Amino acid sequence: MNQFTLSVLAFTGGIFLAVQGSLNAQLGVLLKNPLLASLVAFCCSALFALAVVLLSIKELPTQQQLSEIPLYLWFTGGFCSMIGISLYYFTIPKLGIPTMISLGLSGQLIFAVIAGHFGWFGLPLDPISLRRALGVLAMITGILLINLK
Repeated sequence: MNQFTLSVLAFTGGIFLAVQGSLNAQLGVLLKNPLLASLVAFCCSALFALAVVLLSIKELPTQQQLSEIPLYLWFTGGFCSMIGISLYYFTIPKLGIPTMISLGLSGQLIFAVIAGHFGWFGLPLDPISLRRALGVLAMITGILLINLK
């Protein structure tokens, strides 16, 4: 896939995350429990993912491949996802979708720039440049403009 197609897909993914955050935050309010809304969302996500995998998988991983995966990788991504999504569902009704998404995206971007700079989590080293630092600063300025009342 070319860079433009990948960029459109990433942008579209962001739209879907904002939509699902809004819908599931409403579910959390109606259920009076954002963690319960997270559980419902994750169960539905698991069912949808299972359907897509069953329709698209060509071969299953081998026992050798499975045994080479560190134990923590089976759980930590799901744990981080549960915390992040639950915090979205908890804060959206209190802050509003533009504020929550702008703050959430800034947290993601700042952490991504730092993690890439140091090569954390097996990421390729991607040093912070002046241009990248200015981009983060521009984003933080934009977030302040979005959120100042």
